[in-house]
Amino acid sequence: MNIAFFLLPKQEVACVTADATLRQTLERMEYHRFTAVPILDKEGRYKGTVTEGDLLWHMKESEGKITFENASKFMLKDVPLRVSMKPVSIDANMEDLINLAKVQNFVPVVDDMERFIGIVRRSQIIEYCEKFVSKESLNTSS
Repeated sequence: MNIAFFLLPKQEVACVTADATLRQTLERMEYHRFTAVPILDKEGRYKGTVTEGDLLWHMKESEGKITFENASKFMLKDVPLRVSMKPVSIDANMEDLINLAKVQNFVPVVDDMERFIGIVRRSQIIEYCEKFVSKESLNTSS
């Protein structure tokens, strides 16, 4: 099975750039109702994934300097990312994709130049596997 079968393309993924402000990042996450979004550089390369937790811990550790009201004055590039969400190459095998999906809600996918081309959601992989389990249970009950 080819990873491209599961790919949600870049144009359908809510992303932020490394030079975004905290406010822009929070607003993007709120608007799309996501708890994590990929970060891209100016050339479209995947740089990491920021989570709500990353933003909240960064604000907490600022000891009151960063608030929701002044979040537009602070940059996303200064937020430490607590979880490393590893990408896969579009040429990776299904085993690699499944191993990452076990510990990540989504898996970023990059091309051979490390440019971000989309994500694979864990739910899509589970739905795909569910079809096999359903078929197998039908075959064994017959």
